[in-house]
Amino acid sequence: MARRLILGFAVAILAASLGGAAAHAASIGALDMHPDGHGGQAYTVPVQLLLLMAGLVFLPAILLTMTSFTRIIIVLSLLRQALGLTQTPPNQVLIGLALFLTLFVMGPVFTRVGNDAVQPLIDNKITTEDALAKAQGPIREFMLKQTRRDDLGLFLKLAGGKTYDSAEDVPFPVLVPAFVTSELKTGFQIGFLIFLPFLVIDIVVAAVMMSLGMMLLSPTSVSLPLKLALFVLVNGWTLVIGSLAEGFLR
Repeated sequence: MARRLILGFAVAILAASLGGAAAHAASIGALDMHPDGHGGQAYTVPVQLLLLMAGLVFLPAILLTMTSFTRIIIVLSLLRQALGLTQTPPNQVLIGLALFLTLFVMGPVFTRVGNDAVQPLIDNKITTEDALAKAQGPIREFMLKQTRRDDLGLFLKLAGGKTYDSAEDVPFPVLVPAFVTSELKTGFQIGFLIFLPFLVIDIVVAAVMMSLGMMLLSPTSVSLPLKLALFVLVNGWTLVIGSLAEGFLR
């Protein structure tokens, strides 16, 4: 299962970033094309490896813009600021948590890519081009599910106002920025809701200290342990992480 997920992720990278690169490679002297046994043409192993290595260059950009990572890391960062903590948990911990939570959320997508594209490609039932085309389907479906229609309409308008028969026909250069914009909006909305209870604690603590004339004591030094106690008592990490995962999986 782990091997199939890794292979699915690799093919997903190729499908997302090298759809045009494959066509470009085909135009450069027909780059070692050979019959695939199904009446079509397929790339030789060196060319496939070259495309895979080129696709890995785009891995950070794809992770940030085409998965659930953006929303997750924004919410976790805003949660840390709402608690009043600047370096706890450290950035490495937040990024690691966001990364593995992203792999958990995207697991069904990568599994579908493995079943629909990777395994048939390994079994020589389909060509590399067919595998890339099949791998795009689950990724596109995931992004469309999380993309707001008004954001998609905005980028369609900016791209020239071309209309498509269905949302599934929207090209990746239009879908990706619309998806990222929607994720930014959703992440900040969740962050606002997280900030509210901690903001109330700060206001109450500041009002009480001012009424008692405790002007030399910083309100933050009093409100911080109260916010931490509240967050622990309500099992905050489980609530936040669980809500983030459910928001993608439902």
